[in-house]
Amino acid sequence: MKFNVNQQDLQQALNYCQGVIEKRSTLQILSNILLEAHSSKLTITATDLDLIFIHNLNNIEVLEEGKTTTTSSIMYDIVRKFSSGKKINLTLNEKNKLHLESEKSIFNLNCISASEFPLTDENFNQNEFSIKSKQFLKLLNKCKFSVSNDETRHYLSGIYIHQTEFEDKHYLTAVATDSHRMSISKIRLDQKIEFEPIILPKKTIFQLCALLDSYDGEVKISNIKSKIKFELDNSVLISKLIDGKFPNYIQVIPKNNQKKLEINLKLFLDSVDRVASVSLDKKDGVKFNLKKDILDLSVNNTNSGDGKETLTVNFDHELEISFNSRYLIDVASQLDGKNIELFFNEAGSPVLIKDPGDFDSIFVVMPMKG
Repeated sequence: MKFNVNQQDLQQALNYCQGVIEKRSTLQILSNILLEAHSSKLTITATDLDLIFIHNLNNIEVLEEGKTTTTSSIMYDIVRKFSSGKKINLTLNEKNKLHLESEKSIFNLNCISASEFPLTDENFNQNEFSIKSKQFLKLLNKCKFSVSNDETRHYLSGIYIHQTEFEDKHYLTAVATDSHRMSISKIRLDQKIEFEPIILPKKTIFQLCALLDSYDGEVKISNIKSKIKFELDNSVLISKLIDGKFPNYIQVIPKNNQKKLEINLKLFLDSVDRVASVSLDKKDGVKFNLKKDILDLSVNNTNSGDGKETLTVNFDHELEISFNSRYLIDVASQLDGKNIELFFNEAGSPVLIKDPGDFDSIFVVMPMKG
């Protein structure tokens, strides 16, 4: 195997692989990436057995076809330290070492035979649909911070993606909750699709977001019983799905929250962030003391002190309620509009948060007790 590749292209591909490969894998081969050079194309594959990432670099100067595997983290570390945009020559030599050469640098990396690399070939041809990358990224970004870290309820440790219908319109809807807060976001589909509801694991979500962030185009999605496949122009991501039943989230959405608070989004976000600074772990509640058109925010920490701010708002009631500041900051950071709308019921009831700039996303946050 012998080929030449541009440093930046290779670095970006290897960077994506870092997100897939487990740092402490018991199997040496799972720390490796599979490199295949064939017909002016380099295919790089990484897997942790639950997630497979395949990336193609096209228009590569392939002098000799072949394939091998080598340690992903070491190769990435070397490639990113080479001069940006320079040519890298790679050769698999007789001693089964991968020879890397760029400018004045020469490295020889240990390899494991490509035949030991675990690959599964699945037929994903059924139930395929396409979606715009930026729309799909929006869906994931609006929900990913609400995904649960609780290992005992594995069905909450992902985003629930399913098809919904409202007034004869079809949507792809995403929901995530850790039972303290919930995010719901949807995007309009051109037509009804064949798509079974799925729960997408957290690791897959973050890997997808990284890929979609630097990609503008269509994403082809197809799923079979326990796996899902995402195809971008030059990348493919295949993931196992979370096996479990997502709770009925509709019944959690507050129905009679009539007390509406409207405020400039940036003012609100900055203010909550500032008063929360006095709390080291952001676990202390930020207390809302609401009167007509006035919001007093305060945080009191027995160890470090207290902070408070007053904001002018649109509000017609009186209410005292406390929230985990982190939850409010997470939601507010994902809104698109100029303002944020919070709908309250009683002091102990969940608050419904809406974004006037995006009618397709809503958020629910539970207040803190006491």
